[in-house]
This record gives sequence, structure tokens and C-alpha cells, in this order.
Amino acid sequence: MPIPWLVVLQSVPWADVVKNAPKVADGAKKLWNAIGKQSPLAAETAASAAPTVLSDEHVIDTVRRRLTVIEAAAADLHGQMLASSELIKALAEQNTQLIQRIEANRVRVVWLAGALAIVGILAASSLVLLLFR
Repeated sequence: MPIPWLVVLQSVPWADVVKNAPKVADGAKKLWNAIGKQSPLAAETAASAAPTVLSDEHVIDTVRRRLTVIEAAAADLHGQMLASSELIKALAEQNTQLIQRIEANRVRVVWLAGALAIVGILAASSLVLLLFR
């Protein structure tokens, strides 16, 4: 027997979902802003793409600048990874809460179905007793 969508939607703890929505939205916005920025590595690579004959000192200076850019990009990626981890943790906590509530509702439904069956048996037996009296 399929579960009606209205029952499923009513069993969702919307108060908790709405309460945690700003946290998830802020985390997603931070993550999007961090990912959406243009990489400084691409700009540095494009600027130094022209092949020229350079002195050793200039090459070393260029390598140091590129290394600095790469280190900054690695630090930025680390920050993005931490933001992603926090967002995933928040979503996992919400998912756990939803699953716990769904399980609690499932247990309630089983108990209510049992109680309804008992009430139905009592009503049927009362009807049979009343008719044969």
C-alpha cells in the first residue's frame, strides 16, 4: 500500500528544517563564492606564457612568484575543503535527525495499526454478540 505524499510531508520536522536552513544556505553560499573566484594561478600562468630568453636570476624570481601563487591556491583549496566539510557535516546531522523521526513515526504507525486491529476485533465481536442476542 503506497504512502500518500501528504502523510510523508507531514512527518517531516519542518521546524527543524526551517531552523537549520540559514546555516546550510550560508555554508553553500560561502562554498559557491570560494569556488566561483578566478584562480590566481591561471592569471599568473597567462601572464608568463610568452616564451623569452631569461637570465637565471629572473627565472628563479619567476619560479618563486609561481610557488607563492601555488601555495596561496593550496591554502584557498584547504579553506574550501574545510567549508565543504562543515556543510556536509550539517547536512549529515539534519539527515540523521530526519531518519530518527521517520523511524519514530514508523514505530508509532505499527503500534497504531495494532491498536486499530484490536479495536476492530472488539467492535466486530461486540456486533456479533449484539446480533445473536
